[in-house]
Amino acid sequence: MKIYDAIVIGAGQAGVPLAKKLAASGRRTAIIEKRLMGGTCVNDGCTPTKTMIAVARLSYLSRRAQQFGIPSDPSQLRISTVTDKKNQVVERSRSGIEKSLDETKDLDVFHATASFTGANTLRVNGEELSAGLIFINTGARPSIPPIPGLADVPYLTSTTILDIDTIPAHLVILGSGYIAMELGQMFARFGSRVTVLERNAAPLEKEDDDVAAAIRQILEEENVTFLTNVAVTKVSRKLDGETELTLTQNGEEKRITGSHLLVAAGRTPNTEELNLSVAGVKTGPHGHIEVNDRLETSARGIYALGDVNGGPAFTHISYNDHLIVARNIIDRQHLSIKDRITPYCMFTDPELGRVGLSEKEALKKGYRIKVARLPLNKVARGVETGDTRGLMKAVIDAETKQILGAAILSVSGGEVMSVLQMAMMGGITYEQLRDNVFAHPTFSESLNNLFFTLDND
Repeated sequence: MKIYDAIVIGAGQAGVPLAKKLAASGRRTAIIEKRLMGGTCVNDGCTPTKTMIAVARLSYLSRRAQQFGIPSDPSQLRISTVTDKKNQVVERSRSGIEKSLDETKDLDVFHATASFTGANTLRVNGEELSAGLIFINTGARPSIPPIPGLADVPYLTSTTILDIDTIPAHLVILGSGYIAMELGQMFARFGSRVTVLERNAAPLEKEDDDVAAAIRQILEEENVTFLTNVAVTKVSRKLDGETELTLTQNGEEKRITGSHLLVAAGRTPNTEELNLSVAGVKTGPHGHIEVNDRLETSARGIYALGDVNGGPAFTHISYNDHLIVARNIIDRQHLSIKDRITPYCMFTDPELGRVGLSEKEALKKGYRIKVARLPLNKVARGVETGDTRGLMKAVIDAETKQILGAAILSVSGGEVMSVLQMAMMGGITYEQLRDNVFAHPTFSESLNNLFFTLDND
């Protein structure tokens, strides 16, 4: 048996920096990854999708350029060139991670599957490893709903669609979450007809109705079709190779066919192979590992970080998880995820930057609120650059005048959102931002006007 001080299972955005810090602190450490170094973010998520989305935006801009007398021909786009560029960016990121791990002193790297054999022991490549500290960062994968016939058709996931070799003639997307919105708009810009199927009354159910409606309108203007209140009851392959979906919508049965089907119906934690029960690690009803505010599991000395613990499934949250654990263990601090402000972005174009509470979340929590709204056609920078799609919205505590949350649907929406996040962290009131001096002309400058809308409330 190989004895370590610490073992990290999964080389994602928490696992890699945590393993390096543990090794640097003098602890003999092992990191185990069964697939690809860098996890979802580098290989299937942020890095590849945002690279491809950037190309889609260039295609969109080239078409708009014709409005200003600039000739362009986006019809010549080749998907193989797009995926080649994506692969280059991913490989550079992944190889950098591999190199840094190999060069870290006191860190052993295993390319294998790990499975618990006891409270602090694991079987890896047929041998036993043991450590007093074990950290699980195994992430999640696309969920595949149990729809009759789905397993018998060549469906795509958010992972496999990134290596597609043809632009779909008609891409049907099952689900309308963040992944569906990003990839749906991207392929519409590549030239695909896109249809999004959603079981609820509207897409993006976690967002406020006005924000979700604005995003839907933007995508519809780019020829993305939404079918809501839809239940898919059967999937089959037609003789011509197309995929047919049988639907019920408001009690009526319908059929829709597409050249390609993308299943974007959520994600499932990667826990099955870990044999967690042997280690005494409890999981929730959806398979996520249960943790406390310090990211400790039900088993002493075992922690769970990132998507596998059921927290917000964002790269930056996974990275922050590692900071909290590392500082608590190495620096003997007492950090917690309790009351952590959660920012995130959806990289449609324009992008959605979100932080803190939505309007409906604030009302549910019992706050007395004020809501500031400003359409982008009232934002000088948007008018000057010819892009007035979207809106700015902030939720204010009416008693303390503190910002509870914000949604910025705009070009550079994530950057403007980050300004509001810093204000929330610093306890800056909306009135201070309203009267602040921002550089002109910027999108952030319109925070003045956003909060001026509250003057008559």
